[in-house]
Amino acid sequence: MVPTSAVPVSQSERAALADLLEHLGPDQPTCCEGWTTRDLAAHLVVRDRRPDAGPGLVLGGPFATWTRRLHDSTREARPFGVLVAELRSGPPSWFPSAWPPVDRVLNTAELVIHHEDVRRAQPDWAPRELPRSVQDQLWRTVPLLARGRSAPRTEGGLVVRRSDVPDGAAGSERRVRGGSPTTTVIGAPLEVLLWTSGRPTVACVDLTVE
Repeated sequence: MVPTSAVPVSQSERAALADLLEHLGPDQPTCCEGWTTRDLAAHLVVRDRRPDAGPGLVLGGPFATWTRRLHDSTREARPFGVLVAELRSGPPSWFPSAWPPVDRVLNTAELVIHHEDVRRAQPDWAPRELPRSVQDQLWRTVPLLARGRSAPRTEGGLVVRRSDVPDGAAGSERRVRGGSPTTTVIGAPLEVLLWTSGRPTVACVDLTVE
C-alpha cells in the first residue's frame, strides 16, 4: 500500500502494516534481530498503550528491563489476532499520541520503519516507490535518527544525501557530524532513514568515504 496525500502517513502505514501482519501470521521473521511478527506487533501495542514503557524505549539502560517485561507479558497474554487488531486501532483516543499532530510526529517514522522491517524480511520484497511528499516527511526525521544510538557507527564525519532530487537542491544534503574522514550516505529518504535507524543490511544506499 502506498500512502496518499488524503491520509496521514502514520495512519496509512499503520493500516498497511496491520494488513501485512494479518496476512503473514505470527511466526514470520522480521529485520529486528530475534523478533518474529508476533514480537513486533507486541512491541507496537505496548508503545501505543503503555506510557510507562516510554523511558525504556527512549533511554534504554535500567528502564529497558521494565519495558521488556511489558513486551513479554503482552506478547504471551494476547492472541496474535488481538495484537494486530489493537495495532490497527492505535492508541486510545484519550492518549496524547492519538492526537493527529502528535501522531504524525511520534508515529510516522516508527511505523514506516517497522513496516519495512516486516516487508524486507520476506523473500519476495521489493523497494517501494513513495510519493515525494512522503519522502519529504521522512527526510526531516533522518538527522535526528542519524545522531541516535541505533545509527551505525562510523569514524569521523557523517553526511546524508538524498538521491531522489537534483544534485545541489536546497536541503538535499545534511552534515550530521563533523570530522575526517567523512562518510556520505546516499539514497532516497526512506532508504537513508532505514540506514540511520540501524538497518544497514537492508537499506538501499550508497556509501562513500573521503
